[in-house]
Amino acid sequence: MAGKVIFHIDLNSFYASAELLKNSALEGQPVVVAGLHRRSVVSTASYEARSFGVHSAMPLHMALEKCPDLVVVQGDFAWYEELSERFFRFIRSFTPLVEPASIDECYIDVTELIKSYKRPLDLAWSIQHRLYDELHLPCSIGVGPNKFLAKMASDMRKPMGITVLRRQEIARKMWPLPITQMWGIGSKSAPILSKHGIETIGDLADPVNETKVMTLLGKHSYQFIQNARGYDKTPLSYNRSVQSISQSTTLDRDIQEYEEIRAVLARLAESLSRRAKEEDVMGSLISVSIRYFDFTNMVRSLSLETPTRDAKNLLENALLLFDRNHNDKAIRHLGIGLGSLTSSTRSIQQLNLFETKVSASYDVVNELNKQFPKANLKRASDIK
Repeated sequence: MAGKVIFHIDLNSFYASAELLKNSALEGQPVVVAGLHRRSVVSTASYEARSFGVHSAMPLHMALEKCPDLVVVQGDFAWYEELSERFFRFIRSFTPLVEPASIDECYIDVTELIKSYKRPLDLAWSIQHRLYDELHLPCSIGVGPNKFLAKMASDMRKPMGITVLRRQEIARKMWPLPITQMWGIGSKSAPILSKHGIETIGDLADPVNETKVMTLLGKHSYQFIQNARGYDKTPLSYNRSVQSISQSTTLDRDIQEYEEIRAVLARLAESLSRRAKEEDVMGSLISVSIRYFDFTNMVRSLSLETPTRDAKNLLENALLLFDRNHNDKAIRHLGIGLGSLTSSTRSIQQLNLFETKVSASYDVVNELNKQFPKANLKRASDIK
């Protein structure tokens, strides 16, 4: 394959696979990860459950109607995150050129690495089988000259498939697929396209339909058309420097009372502040993540004028984000993140002349003394 060689590695039914690792008795059974009440929706389904027509985002009561013997497991997101970290460490043992796409998938650039293998697909086979042998995680791997084709290829054979999608093969392998199967075309766009005669990916790629598609889809339409034609110039982003830190918790029970929510966010803010101080960083982007009882998620963020790691500041902004965006549903998981990080030794926080907190002034003086050791600065109130 000329030019770039990109792998898209997608863990198959990740949450269900993670549950099987905790409880081998679930092997071979139709399993879904969901909340434990009928109003929940399916987060993921094992392939045994999928054979009954059960799929992710399906209401749990409907899934139970399709498969009365369905085994419903409540999600353990701390375990999923731990397993995801192991997955990414494993992938980085092959190459540092890794772009995480989500908790259970990534892109890797193997253009140079693959040259050391006798047959190009030996690398994909080695990754897939070692991942299963060492971490017991099944995956599908798509191979293509760019991210889009690699992603489309990985979806073509699941579970445990390896698929190559070259640009010269897209007319045969990709264009006949329904438009709903094209990555990037969402549930809102697909019916609009279908209504106007764009039924397949090939229809989207057809120059005859270009003007129509651009009218229907707006500003991103040309990129969709180019992708359908096999062209994607999006580079991989594999900067390994830490861009953000976060603290989160999965709750023992769903909570809805504001004071309980505030108390959890306060604990997370304290923990995040402590971690930022330990890692000697400050951040100017604060985010809040919420996972509700029905496994739906919400993540919101805001930028600050000056970097911070102060627990009270983190909590105030987290509560601001929460109040603006919470939809009153019961909550099972909360998190606070701090992004756009800078080293605190390389940045001095601008003083607010109207705040005279003792702790804040001590922090600033200590920070200045770190950067200017000979200055021996003191607070005026400390001079007798």
